[in-house]
Amino acid sequence: MLKIIEPHIHMYSRTTDDYSEMYRQGIRVTVEPSFWLGATRRYAGTFWDYFQLILDFEGMRAERYGIDHYANISVNPKEAEDLDLANDVLDGIDPYFGHERCLAVGEIGYNLITPNEEKVFMRQLEMAKERNMLVMIHTPHDTPAVSKKDGVIRTIALLKELNYDHDRIIIDHNTEETMDLSRDADVWAGMTVYPYSKLNPVRCIDILKKWGIEKTLVNSSADWGVSDPCTLPKIAGHMADNGFSESQVERLLFQNPFDFYEQSGKFNPRLDLPYVDPSKYQR
Repeated sequence: MLKIIEPHIHMYSRTTDDYSEMYRQGIRVTVEPSFWLGATRRYAGTFWDYFQLILDFEGMRAERYGIDHYANISVNPKEAEDLDLANDVLDGIDPYFGHERCLAVGEIGYNLITPNEEKVFMRQLEMAKERNMLVMIHTPHDTPAVSKKDGVIRTIALLKELNYDHDRIIIDHNTEETMDLSRDADVWAGMTVYPYSKLNPVRCIDILKKWGIEKTLVNSSADWGVSDPCTLPKIAGHMADNGFSESQVERLLFQNPFDFYEQSGKFNPRLDLPYVDPSKYQR
């Protein structure tokens, strides 16, 4: 069975049944970026508690189901508008960046492309550069008020301003309108297969056919919304049905995320963790 690395998934919002099914379908490693929890947080300490949870407890929960779990830590752009709070969080974030399970700063970037979001985005880019950390960048949803393409253009301009090593950056949630920008910037390009608000499998496969699989990651970003934590095994099937070779599927769904995260110096995934019958565990 193909072993899969899921490079962007929010397991905080998923159940243990999800872990069981992910294991059955070949997912052996997950990376969980920091995200908005559904209600806006009001205190820096609630962010820090959340970081500790996804770095420690979530890893123990995943390990019970044969999956090795890592995390990326940041102030997500959806909570960057309160500048004082965001700065308070970042003032105390160093222990979480230094955690052995933290692979990158992320996800950071734009939500509504506001001045405050940009200040928080820039500060975290600078912190990542000072610490030689990988960066995962969120791109905004296309809405009547916000353009994903404008967000990517502005993101690339900031990266050039900082002279950041593009091999250590992933710009995520690309679509047909932004893939050329990410390719031209020579960053890692992420695509999210997520019903309604991002890509469906057909669009994802069409983009792969056009742009290839080099420096490309595909993820499910599964969270509170209508989403599927077993998206990547399904993408493997769609790729095979559309003429991609077995080695290309393995490159996209295992080797590419491995190569990106290995740059962190902390990524040493355990691919043969045993799956333990859930009835063996008690609270």
